[in-house]
Amino acid sequence: MLGTVALSHPAAAEATMPAQCDNAQFVKDQTGYAQQFAHTQVPYGQHLDLPEHICGNVVKVYRARRSRSGMHGYFLMSVAGGQPIRVVSNLDEMKAPSWPWVKVGDQVEVQGRYYYDGPSRQGLDWTHHGTSRRWPWAGYVSVNGQRYE
Repeated sequence: MLGTVALSHPAAAEATMPAQCDNAQFVKDQTGYAQQFAHTQVPYGQHLDLPEHICGNVVKVYRARRSRSGMHGYFLMSVAGGQPIRVVSNLDEMKAPSWPWVKVGDQVEVQGRYYYDGPSRQGLDWTHHGTSRRWPWAGYVSVNGQRYE
Protein backbone atom coordinates (compact mmCIF):
# COMPACT_ATOMS: atom_id res chain seq x y z
CA MET A 1 0.00 0.00 0.00
CA LEU A 2 2.80 2.44 0.75
CA GLY A 3 3.96 2.31 -2.86
CA THR A 4 0.69 3.91 -3.97
CA VAL A 5 0.59 6.61 -1.33
CA ALA A 6 1.55 10.09 -2.54
CA LEU A 7 3.39 11.74 0.32
CA SER A 8 4.62 15.30 0.40
CA HIS A 9 8.35 14.51 0.53
CA PRO A 10 10.29 11.81 -1.34
CA ALA A 11 11.97 10.55 1.84
CA ALA A 12 8.56 10.01 3.43
CA ALA A 13 7.49 7.70 0.59
CA GLU A 14 10.20 5.24 1.67
CA ALA A 15 9.72 5.76 5.40
CA THR A 16 8.05 3.48 7.90
CA MET A 17 6.58 4.30 11.28
CA PRO A 18 8.90 2.99 14.04
CA ALA A 19 7.20 0.31 16.17
CA GLN A 20 8.58 1.86 19.37
CA CYS A 21 10.11 5.12 20.51
CA ASP A 22 13.14 6.00 18.41
CA ASN A 23 14.42 9.31 19.74
CA ALA A 24 17.81 8.80 18.08
CA GLN A 25 16.19 8.59 14.62
CA PHE A 26 14.09 11.66 15.38
CA VAL A 27 17.16 13.69 16.39
CA LYS A 28 18.92 12.50 13.22
CA ASP A 29 15.95 13.56 11.06
CA GLN A 30 15.64 16.90 12.87
CA THR A 31 19.36 17.63 12.46
CA GLY A 32 19.26 16.62 8.80
CA TYR A 33 16.38 18.99 8.05
CA ALA A 34 18.06 21.83 9.94
CA GLN A 35 21.23 21.34 7.87
CA GLN A 36 19.24 21.15 4.64
CA PHE A 37 17.50 24.45 5.37
CA ALA A 38 20.76 26.09 6.44
CA HIS A 39 22.78 25.05 3.38
CA THR A 40 20.29 25.03 0.49
CA GLN A 41 17.73 27.28 -1.08
CA VAL A 42 14.78 25.24 0.21
CA PRO A 43 12.00 27.79 0.78
CA TYR A 44 10.47 28.15 4.23
CA GLY A 45 6.96 26.73 4.39
CA GLN A 46 7.76 23.68 2.26
CA HIS A 47 6.58 20.74 4.33
CA LEU A 48 9.06 17.95 4.89
CA ASP A 49 7.08 15.21 6.60
CA LEU A 50 8.28 11.96 8.19
CA PRO A 51 6.68 9.39 10.50
CA GLU A 52 8.16 9.60 14.00
CA HIS A 53 7.63 7.75 17.28
CA ILE A 54 9.22 9.59 20.21
CA CYS A 55 9.21 9.61 24.01
CA GLY A 56 10.00 12.34 26.51
CA ASN A 57 8.60 14.69 29.13
CA VAL A 58 6.15 17.57 28.82
CA VAL A 59 7.92 20.89 29.46
CA LYS A 60 5.12 23.36 28.60
CA VAL A 61 1.37 23.23 27.90
CA TYR A 62 -0.51 25.80 25.81
CA ARG A 63 -4.21 26.59 25.64
CA ALA A 64 -6.35 24.95 22.97
CA ARG A 65 -6.97 26.93 19.78
CA ARG A 66 -9.32 26.58 16.83
CA SER A 67 -7.79 26.18 13.37
CA ARG A 68 -9.21 25.36 9.92
CA SER A 69 -9.32 21.71 10.89
CA GLY A 70 -10.89 22.09 14.35
CA MET A 71 -9.80 22.49 17.96
CA HIS A 72 -6.17 21.66 18.70
CA GLY A 73 -4.19 21.25 21.91
CA TYR A 74 -0.49 22.12 21.98
CA PHE A 75 2.40 21.17 24.24
CA LEU A 76 6.19 21.08 24.15
CA MET A 77 8.09 17.93 25.01
CA SER A 78 11.78 17.31 25.56
CA VAL A 79 13.34 14.59 23.43
CA ALA A 80 16.80 13.16 24.06
CA GLY A 81 18.06 16.32 25.76
CA GLY A 82 17.59 18.40 22.62
CA GLN A 83 15.46 21.40 21.79
CA PRO A 84 11.83 20.92 22.91
CA ILE A 85 9.50 19.86 20.10
CA ARG A 86 5.92 21.05 19.63
CA VAL A 87 3.16 18.44 19.65
CA VAL A 88 -0.19 19.28 18.04
CA SER A 89 -3.27 17.20 18.90
CA ASN A 90 -6.53 17.49 16.97
CA LEU A 91 -8.94 17.48 19.90
CA ASP A 92 -11.99 17.01 17.65
CA GLU A 93 -10.54 13.73 16.33
CA MET A 94 -9.21 12.29 19.59
CA LYS A 95 -11.12 10.39 22.24
CA ALA A 96 -9.68 12.29 25.18
CA PRO A 97 -10.92 14.32 28.15
CA SER A 98 -11.18 18.10 28.01
CA TRP A 99 -7.93 19.93 27.27
CA PRO A 100 -5.43 20.06 28.87
CA TRP A 101 -4.98 16.35 29.50
CA VAL A 102 -1.21 16.77 29.87
CA LYS A 103 0.76 18.73 32.45
CA VAL A 104 4.39 19.73 32.88
CA GLY A 105 6.43 16.72 33.97
CA ASP A 106 4.18 14.07 32.42
CA GLN A 107 5.90 11.26 30.53
CA VAL A 108 4.60 11.12 26.96
CA GLU A 109 4.95 8.81 24.00
CA VAL A 110 3.91 10.35 20.68
CA GLN A 111 3.43 8.80 17.27
CA GLY A 112 2.72 11.22 14.43
CA ARG A 113 3.94 13.24 11.47
CA TYR A 114 7.11 15.30 11.91
CA TYR A 115 6.92 18.52 9.92
CA TYR A 116 9.80 20.94 9.45
CA ASP A 117 9.00 24.32 7.92
CA GLY A 118 12.01 26.04 9.48
CA PRO A 119 13.97 26.17 12.74
CA SER A 120 11.10 27.72 14.73
CA ARG A 121 8.29 26.04 12.76
CA GLN A 122 8.53 22.34 13.42
CA GLY A 123 6.65 19.75 15.40
CA LEU A 124 4.60 16.57 15.42
CA ASP A 125 1.00 16.56 14.25
CA TRP A 126 -1.37 13.82 13.00
CA THR A 127 -1.26 12.49 16.56
CA HIS A 128 -4.81 11.10 16.25
CA HIS A 129 -6.17 7.82 14.87
CA GLY A 130 -7.10 9.21 11.44
CA THR A 131 -5.23 8.55 8.22
CA SER A 132 -5.55 9.84 4.66
CA ARG A 133 -4.31 9.15 1.14
CA ARG A 134 -1.35 11.43 1.88
CA TRP A 135 -0.67 10.19 5.43
CA PRO A 136 -1.14 6.43 5.97
CA TRP A 137 -0.05 6.17 9.63
CA ALA A 138 -2.44 6.50 12.56
CA GLY A 139 -1.03 8.49 15.46
CA TYR A 140 -1.55 8.75 19.19
CA VAL A 141 -0.35 10.41 22.38
CA SER A 142 0.23 8.29 25.48
CA VAL A 143 0.39 10.26 28.76
CA ASN A 144 1.78 8.39 31.77
CA GLY A 145 0.55 5.17 30.14
CA GLN A 146 -2.94 6.48 29.18
CA ARG A 147 -3.29 6.37 25.39
CA TYR A 148 -5.31 8.97 23.45
CA GLU A 149 -6.04 8.41 19.78
